[in-house]
Amino acid sequence: MSRILALDYGKKRTGVAVTDPLKIIANGLITIPTPSVLDFVMKYVGEESVERIVVGYPKQMNNEDSENMKRIVPFVNLLKKRLPSIPIELYDERFTSVLAHRAMIESGLRKKARQNKALVDEISATIILQSYLESKNVK
Repeated sequence: MSRILALDYGKKRTGVAVTDPLKIIANGLITIPTPSVLDFVMKYVGEESVERIVVGYPKQMNNEDSENMKRIVPFVNLLKKRLPSIPIELYDERFTSVLAHRAMIESGLRKKARQNKALVDEISATIILQSYLESKNVK
């Protein structure tokens, strides 16, 4: 059984989440410095069976691409070139940071812990992936 990997690709950090082998639940995995993302993904795919990679698609409220797309497009193209057998999809990530902060508050994390941007990125990747699973009803 294979997993789905999700990336919340940012300028400085990238949150990473992955499904369980049954593709039912998304779990936060790690937040890594963005310059290390490609190496991390290549290593992860070499060790685990990954059927698909979902990358957060940053859109603005007016449906236009956000500024971060100029970084994401070259990264996605490079991933497609390096991993031609794994489908790579963009998935709308609007509101994931807001939802991540809300989840942190509801889980009782103290203010200092909620300021941890790496944790916000990991939770955002998890929200992207769980939302993707729910939208596709992936099994």
